[in-house]
Amino acid sequence: MTNSALDGEISHGRHVMSVRVYYEDTDFSGVVYHASYLRFMERGRTNYLRLLGAGHRALFEETEKEAPGFAFVVRKMQIEFFRPARMDDVLEIVTSPREVRGASITLHQHIMSGDTRLIEAEVQVAFVSGGRAQRIPKALRTAMGADLAKA
Repeated sequence: MTNSALDGEISHGRHVMSVRVYYEDTDFSGVVYHASYLRFMERGRTNYLRLLGAGHRALFEETEKEAPGFAFVVRKMQIEFFRPARMDDVLEIVTSPREVRGASITLHQHIMSGDTRLIEAEVQVAFVSGGRAQRIPKALRTAMGADLAKA
């Protein structure tokens, strides 16, 4: 069951999800620790795929038959840090598809605090099975392609 209040929403070819900054996300000065942004973006990518109909459990069951031991892995990530977030801030994690290829997806992500852009990233995620890149399942490629058309 998907709870869109937790998962965010897809609108106009992009996924938007809110995250509150907790004490555990910050360093000793109350500023968000740089690695916490990676977790926030991972949640954004995961929920984006879930709302496209590729929830991890359903995708696992469908795909395990044709690609045993599959996983999505981050192959490449480029991040720019513009401004810091602080404890109790509510951030928007925005994820948009840029390119869907045979075995990889490139996504653009940015993190906003109100109207202020804090982080911008390009993320390439590969579909892997048996330790090797494999073609992304057709249903997911189709959903991502339809989303690209809206962007």
